[in-house]
Amino acid sequence: MPVKKLQEEVRTFNARRSLLAVIIVVVASFALATVIPEDTYNAEEGFGLFSLIPALFLIVYIFITKRILEALALASIMGFLMIAPATGPGNTPDLVDVLNNFSVGLYDTIASEDMVWLFFVCGLMGSIIALIEKSGGAAAFGEWVSKKAHSRKSTLLWTWVLGVVIFIDDYLNCLTVGSSMAAASDKHRVPREFLAYIVDSTAAPVCVLIPVSTWSVFCGQLLETNGWAPEGQGTAYFIQTIPYSFYAIAATILVPLVIIGIVPIIGPMRKAEERVRLGGPLAPPDSEKIDIKAGQTLETPANAKIRNFALPIIVLVGVVVITAPLPMFDDFDMQIGVLVTMVFIFVFYLAQNVMSADDFWDMTLVGLKNMLMPLLMMVLTFLFAAVNDQIGFTAFVIESAKNGMTPALAPLIIFGVLTITEFITGTNWGRYVIALPIVIPLSMELGVDTAVCVAAVISAGVLGSHICFYSDATILTSAATGCNNFRHALTQMPFGFLGAAVAAVGYLIVGMVQHYGADAASVTAAATAAQPLLGLFGG
Repeated sequence: MPVKKLQEEVRTFNARRSLLAVIIVVVASFALATVIPEDTYNAEEGFGLFSLIPALFLIVYIFITKRILEALALASIMGFLMIAPATGPGNTPDLVDVLNNFSVGLYDTIASEDMVWLFFVCGLMGSIIALIEKSGGAAAFGEWVSKKAHSRKSTLLWTWVLGVVIFIDDYLNCLTVGSSMAAASDKHRVPREFLAYIVDSTAAPVCVLIPVSTWSVFCGQLLETNGWAPEGQGTAYFIQTIPYSFYAIAATILVPLVIIGIVPIIGPMRKAEERVRLGGPLAPPDSEKIDIKAGQTLETPANAKIRNFALPIIVLVGVVVITAPLPMFDDFDMQIGVLVTMVFIFVFYLAQNVMSADDFWDMTLVGLKNMLMPLLMMVLTFLFAAVNDQIGFTAFVIESAKNGMTPALAPLIIFGVLTITEFITGTNWGRYVIALPIVIPLSMELGVDTAVCVAAVISAGVLGSHICFYSDATILTSAATGCNNFRHALTQMPFGFLGAAVAAVGYLIVGMVQHYGADAASVTAAATAAQPLLGLFGG
């Protein structure tokens, strides 16, 4: 079926033909599983070249149908179909085993420590946002911002500044900034895609550049585990990578340049601006499905106070920071932070008579319910990432890239290859767990600065999550700003590529200079290669 005809079919959504398409995909996957040679699968290396099939299917299916939940589920089933004959008797997948493996995989994903943490933290963050909305704190904050920021540019710059200030955790950042700045940006007719871009690009990138964040703690622990950093020195070694986190630096600086107009609005974002300029809706179609505030018709209380917004956020950030050095808590434990904040809100709001106890619990449930769609999408993303690990997708891509890797090009190749794997799998921290045990010894073997290579891995994770349609960063930013996650990733993609181009040149320059020495010829050649890209940023 031609692509245009299929896209029209998707738009009109003929249910029977959509069902037929799903059946065809499953049958084709079953047939594929039967023809893959039995000796192709290796428990340590996976399926080799065949491991690319589910990933390629996922990207094509998403671009054609725009149905991400369906695409993730089908791609996961495809992976389980591939595994069934390889791990069991015979060369034909047993459908009972496939269903059982899918069920076990789904259960393990939901019951995993990471997913339980996500349900707890993100669910209660949804409740905190709903309670702040109910108290009138968000409306009061919006009014305060409107008085301070009298124009579209100043409002968006305030959004950027707020994103930089809340650097403790990217989840906290995008959920807080996105939900609190939506009303203020709406007054200036800012497309939700543009707001989502600003929020997303000042969440993870800022966390990567600040040594006091959940990212620094997590990455520091991995650096110790994988033998580069001595025990207890993970954060100190993480700090060494910060100057080389070129994508995070470029993405953070690019946002105000786009807001001010030094870097023009390009690509699909221009269409979003045109839609709003011609009187169209602020949010793209289907945004209500993921918007955590969709359908809420809350009346703003009389004399709404900004303290009802500011103090819960201060308590949340403060508790996370204060408990970090205490031995009885995990470093920067957001779980403790949201729990204490919920208790504080209960006491603080009821003491003011802002809401009753019944209102508190009702809004807590509303917030939890509003997070179900984003959490479901993350469950399927993690499930797809898990089955990808079983079929050896990431390991195959990295091992294939190693064959053409030289010391001078190692940082650039690592950045490029891991960006692709992150874009497809959608889990940045999960990719770090797989990639760093390979990249750290590889950098030592090649004689390349390990700090540069680790920074390339970290930057790739941030970039890949920015342009991925179903990454945690994309999902939570879209939920907080009320923007369809497919449109958010698509409109952010050109700016991600601009930042990636600058980062790529940075890794090329550093790799060449460190390998060949900082002689005039190599520096001049690298600077000449970088000049066209730096020109995009007014450099």
